[in-house]
This record gives sequence, structure tokens and C-alpha cells, in this order.
Amino acid sequence: MAAVQYAKDQPAGFKNKIEKVAIIGAAGYIGRNFTRELLKTGKHTVTALTRADSKSAIPEGVHKVVVDYDDHSSIVKALTGQDFLIITLSVRAPRDLSLKIATAAAEAGIRWIMPNAYGPNPNSQTMYDEMGFGQSYRGLMEKLHELKLNPVVLTCGFWYEFSLAGGLSRYGFDIANRKVTLFDKGDVKMYTSTLPQCGRAAAALLSLPLLPEDASSDASATLSHYTEPQPAYIRSFHVSQNDMLASLKRVTGTTDADWTITTEPSQERWANAAKALKSGGGVHLDGKTPMAPIEAFSMVMYTRIFFPGGDGLTDKDIKNGALGLPDEDLDEWTKEAVRLVQTNELATYGQ
Repeated sequence: MAAVQYAKDQPAGFKNKIEKVAIIGAAGYIGRNFTRELLKTGKHTVTALTRADSKSAIPEGVHKVVVDYDDHSSIVKALTGQDFLIITLSVRAPRDLSLKIATAAAEAGIRWIMPNAYGPNPNSQTMYDEMGFGQSYRGLMEKLHELKLNPVVLTCGFWYEFSLAGGLSRYGFDIANRKVTLFDKGDVKMYTSTLPQCGRAAAALLSLPLLPEDASSDASATLSHYTEPQPAYIRSFHVSQNDMLASLKRVTGTTDADWTITTEPSQERWANAAKALKSGGGVHLDGKTPMAPIEAFSMVMYTRIFFPGGDGLTDKDIKNGALGLPDEDLDEWTKEAVRLVQTNELATYGQ
């Protein structure tokens, strides 16, 4: 572990705070939540990097810079002078784009970065490997450290309203048709966060001092405390599928009799989806319903977090209190998931 650094020992001109923030994907599904909350602080200027052909509307108050992601010098120029880089990328983005941007950031003089790694506990190596992105995550972290970047990993679990509304392959719910597949008994709890809570967490982190002033200062109240391998663990809720089903019944005024409730063994469900993903497609456990690769990918990730033991975290790991994050109402955000289904808003995710 690296020795603790103190602000008092830094060279002349050192600023112990983040002021200028660049965001990749500022108008995207999660990026717009970061952007909105950063602007609320009044402490940050926000610059959005965007492609020339992007049709996304950049929020008011954000400086827009057009870049060519195939032109390294274009990215470097856009990032020069920034203190912090937040990367939010669509699942459809090229696999090498995140590292390409990070490399340009390092050349531009940026030393702090929030990588595109929003999800469950990355320090549960077995779980991450079995979700399918352990190796790529560790490889990215290694590269970021080689670039002398300080990765601040926001570990928020899966996004609650997005995942609940996302169909049977995610949290196991088909809200439109009132169907649910419970994994095992549906009683394993995991940590999950709403998109606005993620935005508030990012803004809170970037409002912290970078380093403790001296040895008498509280190092845990600094951004450096949350650099990889110590993620910033946050949550909105600690819930099981049964908890989510109970919430859905409350907000829709339904009972068990109105839902088709089935169960599947979590490990069999995961193994079957992993096989389908590796084969480029397959069938569900019923032996007849086709499973597309993208569905298999979701099922591998989401089913794994509901294995016995959940995500491997406890309330002691969660930093909501330290970051001043509010408590949220489960039913309010379950209503939002229902709204997302009714409006078909998720159909445009990643576009």
C-alpha cells in the first residue's frame, strides 16, 4: 500500500480540491445524473466531451467540447487543464475506448479518474470472474496505475430502477406481464442504487479534499481514501427479490394471485446462461425458450449476485453516511421502474 501523502508536502501551486471535471457521456443514462449533481454543488465547472455526430442534448451550464475518439491528440487537447475525468460509456462502445481515453487523460496531465466500472463489489474476485468481467476489470486497473492515474471506483451495485424494469434477465421481473422468476427462495439480499444516488455520490466524492492536510487530519474524509483498491461503496437499498416483489405489489395494488411466480436454482440458471453466452446463444432452463447472447450476458451478471452470500458486502462497508447521502424510499423508486416499463424508456438505453 502506498504511503499516505499530505497536502502540506505538495509542490507550490498544488490545489487540494477538484474544480474542473470532464465527463464522457454527460448526457447519457448515468452521466446526466453525475452532471446534474456536480452542477448543484457550485464547486465544479463541468466539460462534456462529445462526438461531432452526437444528437444528445448537453445539460445547460455544461461546457461542450467536440472530440474525435479516433484522434488521440483531439482527446488530449480536450482534457488538458481538467482536474478529474469521469468516464461513462454505453455497453455498445468499443471495448478499447475506455483505456484509449484514459491514456489521453494521463498525457493531458489529469491524475484522478472515475472509470467506467459502476457495479457490484469488485473486490469479490470470484464473483467478478463469474460475472464475466473480472479479468478485464483487473487489467484496466493495472493499466490506470501504470499511467499514474488515481482510479476512484464508484461501487453502487446494479442500478435499481433500471434493473427492476429491465425484464426477467436482470432482477427477474417482467413487470408488464406480471411475471417473476425467483432465484432459489428469492431471499438473498444485495446492495443496489438508484441513478440519482450515484450522481449524488459522485458529486460528494469530488467535493472532498484530495489529500489530508497533515498527519493530524482525517484521511478517510479525502478523495485519496477512495482510490482503488478501496472503492467507494454506496447504496440506495439492501434488498432481496422478495423485497422487490413486495414493493411491486404495494405500488401496483396487486397480490401474489395477480403474478405468475416461478423459481429457478440460482447456480443452474447462472451455469446455463454462461454456457449460452459462450456458445453465442442457447435456451432457457425450460429447454425450449431461445436465449440470445445479450440476454445470456445479463443473466450471467445478475443471477450471480443472488448466489448465497450476495455481493459480499455488509453495512459497515457502505459509505453513505460519510458522503452525506440521503435515505431513499423503496416504493418511490419501484414506481419509477414501473413508469420506465410503461413508457418503454429503456428502449433507447445506450443509443
